[in-house]
Amino acid sequence: MNNSIQKLYSIANKTERLIIGLMSGTSMDGLDIALCSCKNNGSQTHVELLKFMTMPYQDDFRADVKSIFSRRDADLQKVCLLNELIGIKHADLILQALKNWNVSVEQVDIIASHGQTIFHAPKSLHQLDNYPNATLQIGDGDHIAVKTGIITISDFRQKHLAAGGEGAPLAVYGDYLVFSKTGEDRIMLNIGGIANFTFLPGDRDASKVFSTDVGPGNTLLDQFIQKHFPGEYYDKDGRRAQSGKLNTDLLSALLDNDFFSIEFPKTTGPELFSLVYLMQAQKISNTTDLSKEDVLATLCHFSARGIIDAIKRTIDSSAMPKIFMSGGGMHNPLLVELLKEALPTAVFSTTDELEINPDAKEAVLFALLANENLAGNPINFGDREGVPSVCMGKISLP
Repeated sequence: MNNSIQKLYSIANKTERLIIGLMSGTSMDGLDIALCSCKNNGSQTHVELLKFMTMPYQDDFRADVKSIFSRRDADLQKVCLLNELIGIKHADLILQALKNWNVSVEQVDIIASHGQTIFHAPKSLHQLDNYPNATLQIGDGDHIAVKTGIITISDFRQKHLAAGGEGAPLAVYGDYLVFSKTGEDRIMLNIGGIANFTFLPGDRDASKVFSTDVGPGNTLLDQFIQKHFPGEYYDKDGRRAQSGKLNTDLLSALLDNDFFSIEFPKTTGPELFSLVYLMQAQKISNTTDLSKEDVLATLCHFSARGIIDAIKRTIDSSAMPKIFMSGGGMHNPLLVELLKEALPTAVFSTTDELEINPDAKEAVLFALLANENLAGNPINFGDREGVPSVCMGKISLP
């Protein structure tokens, strides 16, 4: 038997695995690397975040990736080249992180790599009857496996698509395994580039679990900052937005899109919520001369409204579950304040309370997905639309 296959078999039979989870989101500020101890699987899963760091990208590399990100006219040669280069760069960053942590390659069982999303195309966006839901993440797993010498699981979203989903959100799988609590309904709210949430019922009935994207989280805010404030990648602590004022005409124009009337669950991405979307809304609302700060304030209200309306439409407000936040948006005081004002009966916290660094949560999620791929059976979510009962990820041997 191939030695790598034997090793994979041995890892799959362990009760505890050391897994590195990777995540690179739409802000492209760097690669989140989470070293996790994953014990058991399925409903008996326990994960401990041992180490975490974000390894920053160099400016030229970030610019390269941005040149093809969410672009219908992307240069196919550049896409091809970056598929290889991202894998190589991510492998280098993993090795650097392990060195910083004084952890040897031999100690790590598996790398779980999300890759870099460059285009997300659910049918609700492309509206082409003869084509399925689609998404594309690049950063080849074979390059990571060969360069690090560690078995790598990657390309998780394709199985979700193949089984009838839209390739997102995937948080529901990890949320259910790790954050469900008997006797307490919970909402796991992730405010990343796109905002999404998972509802976890207190009776732990997987068929009642609900997960959906709701609209933009940070993506429009980040894109606007990066365009108008060179050298800045996001609105640190929401300072610029807090100095601006809401413009209701612009907010109304931003909210006037068919996406917000599509039934839940649904997915979206920066392919829709782009600077072009913002410019069109400003043109329609005659707000092209707004100050940058007022635009940012209004974009905060826009992100908040998407989250608030989705929760109100899908969750019984008379018994509002506790809301655990994660993702970059939780660091924006204006955005969080707007959520709390609109959902006064909700108790807000972060996944820190649940012993998972909220900035690391998505990287931890992919470690969990890899763990289930190796050792678990698919969680039975019943016939819930958009949540196929599958294990995900493709395996690359060194």
